[in-house]
Amino acid sequence: MKLPITIHQARLGSKEFKVIRPARPLVDAVLVDHDRHLDAYLDQDAAQRIGGLWTLAASSPRSLVHLPMRANRSPSRELPEDGTRQLDLVLLHHSLQFAPSRWKDIRARLGPGRPQAVTLPALDTPGEAVIGHEARHHRENRDLFHQHLHAETLFMTGSAKVFRDTARHFLDVARNGPGYVPVHPSYPHSCTELHSNDGILGNAREIHVEYCDRWDS
Repeated sequence: MKLPITIHQARLGSKEFKVIRPARPLVDAVLVDHDRHLDAYLDQDAAQRIGGLWTLAASSPRSLVHLPMRANRSPSRELPEDGTRQLDLVLLHHSLQFAPSRWKDIRARLGPGRPQAVTLPALDTPGEAVIGHEARHHRENRDLFHQHLHAETLFMTGSAKVFRDTARHFLDVARNGPGYVPVHPSYPHSCTELHSNDGILGNAREIHVEYCDRWDS
């Protein structure tokens, strides 16, 4: 799979940061903060490209992968009243030791970026968990996501393994959602979840990922 991206460089003080964004906006994609959990609503294209960006984050330990979504329109469905705040998303490797408090200043310094296309491994077949269930729940497991919230942005910090292992959630939504929704009109709900029982979440909330084919104009 070839994934078009833009690469940005931003200097803050004596440090320079590399930020990767999708080349085209993720138009039909929102991430909603519901306090106790998070909901991502995606169309097929957004789910496919986020799966690719999730995979790219696994192989880009010195970069911030930024998914701008917070200003997007909402899906054409009633969202729960307890969550109306939409967020951007940043994916980053834990070894970067990035302080989210610096993000707002970095974001303001990002220019148009340099276009590039990266080649990713085949993403069109269902993936198996790289790390077994027992290993996931072992107390020494360090392949966990941690989250921070700053400047209307959710930061997902994890290891290369946990990013590779969980990209399949988005790819499954892209693969199965378009076929499921039309033939289940009474319950058009095709989804997956990064769940606390999966042994992938440290200091992090669950993320419900749902396919949506209708969006507000």
